[in-house]
Amino acid sequence: MSQLPYIVSCEWLANQLSNPQVVIIDCRFRLGQPDWGEQSYQVAHIPGAYHLNLDRDLSSEVTTHGGRHPLPDVSLFTEKLEKMGIILGETLVIAYDDLRFAFAARLWWLLRYFGHEKVALLDGGWTAWQKQGYPVTNQTTAPGLGNFSPMLHSDWVVDIEDVKSTKDLPSVVLIDSRDSDRYRGEREPIDPIAGHIPGAINSPWKQVTNSEGYLLPLEKLQALWQDRNETEEIIVYCGSGVTACVNLFSLVLLGFPTAKLYPGGWSDWCSYLNVKIL
Repeated sequence: MSQLPYIVSCEWLANQLSNPQVVIIDCRFRLGQPDWGEQSYQVAHIPGAYHLNLDRDLSSEVTTHGGRHPLPDVSLFTEKLEKMGIILGETLVIAYDDLRFAFAARLWWLLRYFGHEKVALLDGGWTAWQKQGYPVTNQTTAPGLGNFSPMLHSDWVVDIEDVKSTKDLPSVVLIDSRDSDRYRGEREPIDPIAGHIPGAINSPWKQVTNSEGYLLPLEKLQALWQDRNETEEIIVYCGSGVTACVNLFSLVLLGFPTAKLYPGGWSDWCSYLNVKIL
């Protein structure tokens, strides 16, 4: 393990590949290419890893409101965790992707939201694993036999009404995790309306890692969030509650365990702005 919780090195994981108490999950994905991650997994992945798809496994079906990646159905997600051999409170889950924790952090947050604290991200992800020459395989991992009874932290999430009622309170800070040009409304490649939630400040999720996908040193993370030390409540959002989890990851590392997620994010917020009045 590392000196920080929730993060492991490639070297550490390579020494745990035969450990039955460790479950590895490949979270590679590309927005707009829903099959890309699974196809990449079939070509090569870390030995023993399972694959979870952001759209199909880490989210539920999209409706008119609620955002592009609503939180997954509790019973369906629990069933998937058990089929990967995860035992609540016992199994150490290691999640990885190839995009600076963008999708692995969603699984990290979901598992903790479901009551499972034993989860970590692979520092540097798939890219680092390959560069360092560790083994890969194209063999699909056989189903496991887990036991998972979720204990949801329902107070970790907020919906649009919560955001509306609290975002302007002096004790609350609302953080937009998207790239700065999307926050400013200069570019919007996904959602129908550009801009951000009024009152939100911008802290892009990519600031948590370096360009190679490694977590920044603790002192740099502390500098990133130093203005939030006296904040009573932090609410984090992005486009659809995915990359916001990278910011939540860094906040938890620094001792902000009560930071909350607005899963619907900008895609939910702007879905109400886009309603046509006949």
